[in-house]
Amino acid sequence: MASGSKKVIYAAMIGNGLIAIAKFVGASITGSAAMLSEGIHSLVDTGNQSLLLYGIARSKRPADEKHPFGYASEIYFWAFIVAILIFSIGAGISIYHGIEKVLHPHPVADPSINYIILSLAMVFEGVAWWIAYKEFNTMRGKKSLFEAVRDSKDPTVFTVLFEDTAAMLGLVVALIGIWISVTYNLPVVDGIASIVIGIILAGTALLLALETKGLLIGESAAPEIVDDIKKLVNEYDAIIALNEIRTLHRGPNDVLLALSVDYNDSVLAGEVERTNTLMEIAIKEKYPMVKRLFIEVQSAKDHKEEVVRAREARAKED
Repeated sequence: MASGSKKVIYAAMIGNGLIAIAKFVGASITGSAAMLSEGIHSLVDTGNQSLLLYGIARSKRPADEKHPFGYASEIYFWAFIVAILIFSIGAGISIYHGIEKVLHPHPVADPSINYIILSLAMVFEGVAWWIAYKEFNTMRGKKSLFEAVRDSKDPTVFTVLFEDTAAMLGLVVALIGIWISVTYNLPVVDGIASIVIGIILAGTALLLALETKGLLIGESAAPEIVDDIKKLVNEYDAIIALNEIRTLHRGPNDVLLALSVDYNDSVLAGEVERTNTLMEIAIKEKYPMVKRLFIEVQSAKDHKEEVVRAREARAKED
């Protein structure tokens, strides 16, 4: 796990923890539902970042007999749990308190406290968001924001970026809601702002769940990496065909690679072994993220027949 990812999480966790305390104090003094929702939002975010750090620590455990490929995928599990918590706790409680305020409106007392706290929160959240955005920009290269999120194998950075973006939007909604509520004596608007904050959190949770679902199921390495490995394999004269290449991200920096290659029939067993060793060394030197590499030696004809049999078997099952 890159140290940059941890830096992003620590920055967000410290900021959200301080902001949550301030928001709860403000909500208790003024009785604002929007401020209470924002406090819950920040508290949930703080807990989520703690879970991400826990997931990072768990993912670094070495392989054992029960989990021979290691625990790198555990970071994906905890990122998915974060999405569930944002939806169930953050969005659910915010919408609940908003509905309560709409049904039983009461004026916001001393709004200046809320304005000060929300303004300070915007500064803290803005700093945390900028740190996350810079780290994400480093990872995405020339890709668009959408493509980078879709192709990213590290959920920690885009999860924090999504959370901080939702937090900034929530702060704006809370500020506008409280201002309208006080200025026009419409306390019901404070409740509506809380509901809108809940909807923003629900949308954020849905996006995170969709992204982490793909990682949990298992995604391949980036196409450019796969293409480069193909070129590398085809450089060996003893290999006459690359039958198949399969990659699987088990963690942000942990890729399982499986190759099926066809050797020239005149090549002796010793040369096959030597070529496999050299190929493995070359691939792992260029792509250290490839932690496990399996090479199957099989004729192209036999491989094609095996693929056909597998397709027919699946068709019968369907």
